[in-house]
Amino acid sequence: MPSEKVSKRIRYEKRVRIYSDGACSGNPGPGGWAAVLVYGGHKKEISGGEKLTTNNRMELTAAIRALQQLRESCGIDFHTDSEYLRRGITEWLQAWKGNNWRRTDKEPVKNRDLWEALDRQVARHQIRWYWVRGHSGDEWNERCDALAIAEIARVRNG
Repeated sequence: MPSEKVSKRIRYEKRVRIYSDGACSGNPGPGGWAAVLVYGGHKKEISGGEKLTTNNRMELTAAIRALQQLRESCGIDFHTDSEYLRRGITEWLQAWKGNNWRRTDKEPVKNRDLWEALDRQVARHQIRWYWVRGHSGDEWNERCDALAIAEIARVRNG
């Protein structure tokens, strides 16, 4: 009789909502990332940018930087408008790692450095990932988008 693998679920006292977004003007080009963390009545906004990057790198950076803000392990409801981020972390990452960071077409995984950093951050928490349609009126997604776009302007202007 085959043995069953039982996963132990940890119940986290703190439940944090995170919203993130990345943006790029040109791909590659100047880019910005942003995240909003919400816990109880508290809200924290973070953002940054790079002179030459891609949209996908900014999406991943936003998620990494948001998770780095948390000092202890938490339960997280993570909202993103990036299917690349959501599907990458929930569907593709384990296969990439098991395939020596190669995709199914045997090509190297792009942004491996960021995927590895995100994987380290995700391991500290219990995360539920949610996809949000971009530019659809979601308050926090729209705020992240505005912050990321402001970072592009800041990077362009030096």
